[in-house]
Amino acid sequence: MTAGAPPGRSSTGSIPEIFRAKKSGGGEIRLLKTVLSSACERNCNYCAFRAGRDFHRESLKPDGMAKLFRQLNQSGIAEGLFLSSGIVGGGIRTQDKILDTAEILRFKHGYKGYLHLKLMPGAEKNQVLRAMQLANRVSINLEAPNPGRLQKLAPLKIFKNELLQPLQWADEIRRTFDPRLALDLRWPSLATQFVVGGVGETDLELLQLTQYLHGKLSLSRVYFSPFKPVRDTPFENLPPENLLRQVRLYQAAFLLRDYGYSLEDFQYSSSGQLPLDADPKLAWAREHLAENPLDINTADRIQLLRIPGIGPVSAKRILTSRHQHPIKEPGALRALGIPLERTLPFILIDGKRPDRQLRLW
Repeated sequence: MTAGAPPGRSSTGSIPEIFRAKKSGGGEIRLLKTVLSSACERNCNYCAFRAGRDFHRESLKPDGMAKLFRQLNQSGIAEGLFLSSGIVGGGIRTQDKILDTAEILRFKHGYKGYLHLKLMPGAEKNQVLRAMQLANRVSINLEAPNPGRLQKLAPLKIFKNELLQPLQWADEIRRTFDPRLALDLRWPSLATQFVVGGVGETDLELLQLTQYLHGKLSLSRVYFSPFKPVRDTPFENLPPENLLRQVRLYQAAFLLRDYGYSLEDFQYSSSGQLPLDADPKLAWAREHLAENPLDINTADRIQLLRIPGIGPVSAKRILTSRHQHPIKEPGALRALGIPLERTLPFILIDGKRPDRQLRLW
């Protein structure tokens, strides 16, 4: 399941929010995105909930939150719940309250729908296991790509022990524990989020960790949340991050996760940033395929995924179609849902460039 907006904290400090998330199998679900408490003892430099910031804070007890969501669910306003919290009394105590809420929903109210639970910094392994037994997705915000960047962004958080370790435990649980212990006999998906901008982190730093998270910990999603200054925080006078940078990071992350790309396939500036003027796949194709196009009838799946306009679904369609009969002309690709204006400059059909060459740049 992917969110219409990346998961994280509201810049206004408000608690409830209904937003639409896209299901992995298609369609949408209305999620209540909320926190048990907007009070927090941490002092993250960018965060609306940071300790000492002057705004109205609200808190609910687990039974109150469960009752509130159940009412919204039964009235059709919210179909699923995304539950996090500010940290009050330490990460372990706060995690217990999140778990209590989930247990009340599952076992007292009989709720069987979608539940996304946040793991708190410093959560214990048994808490991670319990969250995974109750939720459809669990996540923890890494926020930064390494300890040095995190120290500037969130001075009281410890990168490896508090943030990365729970994700490593979650991966270990999914690999070694019997899935019959999990909800619907299937362990939940894992996700995380980075704050992009504010402390000078590079795209290369973010993608290095993203490659590890997808490749070694099997995370379903890595979210990139562009920095936006919040009033009455140490970073209130910093400029907001360019939204196009977020787009390029998502494109690169999907290529790492689904298309067989590696960090070395991307172009970077001398400062470690992705170019903003072209998506990473197109940039690679311009360099490698413009003069050496791939034959659409002989390229294997990995090669097909390198061609702009062809993704996992359309690559499968091409392989299925040409198994029955060779692709003879561009119209056959269009019938398979291939955007010709992106694809034609980089392919051959039966050893020849297609007659129709659409201008791509």
